[in-house]
Amino acid sequence: MSDGERLWAVRGAVQAEKNDVEAILTATEALMRELMSRNGLEPQRLVSCLFTTTDDLNAEFPAVAARRLGLETVPLLCARELDVPGAMRSVIRVLVHYYAPADHAPAHAYLGAAQSLRSDLHAAQ
Repeated sequence: MSDGERLWAVRGAVQAEKNDVEAILTATEALMRELMSRNGLEPQRLVSCLFTTTDDLNAEFPAVAARRLGLETVPLLCARELDVPGAMRSVIRVLVHYYAPADHAPAHAYLGAAQSLRSDLHAAQ
């Protein structure tokens, strides 16, 4: 971190079409590309990424998609989302930690049907 920078975190979510390897990787790549684009992120600025999936997604680790995007040196972790009755299914969520200028405004990204998870964040849509 250089002078004038601070640690930030940004959230995002996307719904996978189905529980298979390509659907999980495609959805995760789209989410990560959008978060990185909106926030002007390059791999060397990322500190870590925490991915969660709902219980119905287990065909692949979302972190594999992040590796395919060049995040080879970024610590990545995958975990299960709480299985809340009535919650949206087939959701991949991510929390990304990164360094950016102190005046940066994090731009969250909720894609497709996952927009309903955070309708209060209109800028995240």
